[in-house]
Amino acid sequence: MAVNAASREGPLTEPSIAKRTEEHLVPEGSRALDTHRLADIEAPYTPTHNEVARQRFVSALRKHVLIDKAVEMRAAYDASAMATYTKSHGHPPRDHWDIKDAMRTSGAYRVYSALRLNAQEMTWQSVMDPVERGLPAMIEIATDAAHLNPAGGSLRIDPQFQPPGYVADVDVHHIPGSFTAELTQDDVAIGAVAAHGTRVFSGGLPHRKDNPGAVAESVAHYLKLAYPDFKPRRILDCGTGIGKNLAPYRDVYPDAECYGIDVGAPGLRYGHALFEHQGIPLHLSQQNAERTDFPDGYFDLIVSSFFFHEMPVASTKLILKENRRLLAPGGRIVHMELPPNAEVDSYAAFVIDWDNDNNYEPDYADYRNQVPTALCAEAGFAPATCWQRFIPNWRTFGAEPFARFVKGDCAAPAYGNGSWFVFGAQK
Repeated sequence: MAVNAASREGPLTEPSIAKRTEEHLVPEGSRALDTHRLADIEAPYTPTHNEVARQRFVSALRKHVLIDKAVEMRAAYDASAMATYTKSHGHPPRDHWDIKDAMRTSGAYRVYSALRLNAQEMTWQSVMDPVERGLPAMIEIATDAAHLNPAGGSLRIDPQFQPPGYVADVDVHHIPGSFTAELTQDDVAIGAVAAHGTRVFSGGLPHRKDNPGAVAESVAHYLKLAYPDFKPRRILDCGTGIGKNLAPYRDVYPDAECYGIDVGAPGLRYGHALFEHQGIPLHLSQQNAERTDFPDGYFDLIVSSFFFHEMPVASTKLILKENRRLLAPGGRIVHMELPPNAEVDSYAAFVIDWDNDNNYEPDYADYRNQVPTALCAEAGFAPATCWQRFIPNWRTFGAEPFARFVKGDCAAPAYGNGSWFVFGAQK
């Protein structure tokens, strides 16, 4: 069912939102680009030869751990850990919790964990020195972007905003200060560390290498093919970070207004400057997705990427209810997340849950024990409109095979080999 965008044309006039209407709505008519006045916020990031070599080593180490050491760990489970567990318990491991118990003392698992944890910390450490050297210039560029808005986007930072503890009180992913730390006026440091560190993090993984917006690119192409009459006028990305998985929606839906919210101001400042320089108008604001200041029915499409597993399930439920409030009739939510336990075998679930115990993501396993379609139905979406499935990574799978997948003529790759797990619903 296509969204009737025409019913929501024109400015918002509710008194409670009149002031912020000026701040985050796109003005009527075209706006001439003036990106030549704004420097590139990535330009001050100039790693030395040795720093680049270090970053390449970390990328290679992560690939070695996640591929080679993972194979060795599985071989150790099959060859000895499973038999040892069976002998001591009288039955083989029945689920991923049993497999975790079986592998707890395995040398292969302990080597895998030690290397992976150190590689995770090294990822962010490898970019910190060039970020610190370039930080004054980055802040100046971000400040200019917030005043110039040459591409027509916008940035709203709330100086009174209090980030939720599940982000602010934990160094999520071992990023020092998580995504919210600010150590100076108009700080962008954590945004820069996350942006450049993620390239190191993904550099050895084929379906994410050199394509930071792979999730959005894949979901957008899936929606266009699966629902050709669906043409969203406004798109909202929850937990947008720097906007890397928001901007690609404009390639598929060039007429859509794109909004992103996040609890971390440094990433929003960095992302705003980055995409303003690129001529991509994004409307970024510091908000908690559990309760936003947008009016009812304002969006046609609400998305997220790797978002819900970072919070308690109670917060996930609040956000999905808020999503429904924000959707226009006929609007859709499409969230990419980690696959729930029911969608993967027990050994895969054991490997996926490594982050819960080792990567400062304490709500990871609890989220993965949920059923996404049931969460959507609990939030008020009609059960018949709720769905979940794996989709291929669009760029590595190829446009023609991807189109055949949407038609049902071929399957998505196995999880971990170039596919994403997504779930959604329609209002």
